[in-house]
Amino acid sequence: MKRRAFISLLGGAAAAWPLAARAQQPAMPVIGVLDARSPGSIEEGTLRGFRQGLKESGYVEGENLALEYRWANNQIDRLPALAAELVRRRVAVIATSGGPAVAFAAKAATTTIPIVFIVNEDPVSLGLVAGLARPGGNATGVNIFTAELTAKRLDLLRELVPGAARVGVLVNPAQATSAESTLRDVAAAARITGLQIKLLNASTSLEIEAAFASFMQERPDALLVGPDAYFFTRRVQLTHLASHLSIPATYAQRDYVEAGGLMSYGSNLTDAFRQIGVYAGRILKGAKAADLPVVQSSKFELVINASTARMLGLTVPDKLLVAADEVIE
Repeated sequence: MKRRAFISLLGGAAAAWPLAARAQQPAMPVIGVLDARSPGSIEEGTLRGFRQGLKESGYVEGENLALEYRWANNQIDRLPALAAELVRRRVAVIATSGGPAVAFAAKAATTTIPIVFIVNEDPVSLGLVAGLARPGGNATGVNIFTAELTAKRLDLLRELVPGAARVGVLVNPAQATSAESTLRDVAAAARITGLQIKLLNASTSLEIEAAFASFMQERPDALLVGPDAYFFTRRVQLTHLASHLSIPATYAQRDYVEAGGLMSYGSNLTDAFRQIGVYAGRILKGAKAADLPVVQSSKFELVINASTARMLGLTVPDKLLVAADEVIE
């Protein structure tokens, strides 16, 4: 073989090697993220927690992992179709957040693709898993105890507003499981403390306005906003209305307090999202959802907005100031 032909042959082979190597590389795994809300309503801190959990498991978006999002934009009836899209996309894992309805939509769409959820109630009682230690099936995740902390929120509210006898409770009937759980816990707490409860329902922005307008006829001493994915997206509206009507209100998540709300007590959502990121990464490495125990939140935080308290004419007791994880000035 002539020298020039031999060099050309080597050059052609060298050019082919990278192509062959690329062809042999495994496809990048894809995690589908299904949420009831809209992307603009989610705090970056929670998504950062999810990515941190993935990183702890060895996965970084854009390097060895792709994330594909499906947002329902607060239209719960869209969830089944969005979950079906992720199944057709053949994602490796589906991560859900925004309430039990999202997890149920994912479970209805597939019995084989692993699902990692965040829910605010006991997933065994909901029927999402067979047990906490051994979930069985194709789903596991995190219980952030939002609903179970309702009585604690009422206790803290009464410490901050000691004269409160009538408390309004705002729930979203469109999220029936969360609403029923909140009302059940409120009723139990009211029987013990002697509180009078005024139930308020809202599923839209206009209904929220109407609920607050009803305060003018039968004004409660304080307000408890039930845990709800839609309410979370309307937190600026809710906190503004409460401030405008000078109604002390308590919420499930710190984001409300950062938006001007008075007080919140609940699970640390950033840590909860980190935990589902860890689980999603472990599943990509071969773990089975059926064998991963449901994580129960252990990080709870009390956040108080001292500026809002002063505006409402309230003095935050030293006991609460000491207990608070953060006091916003």
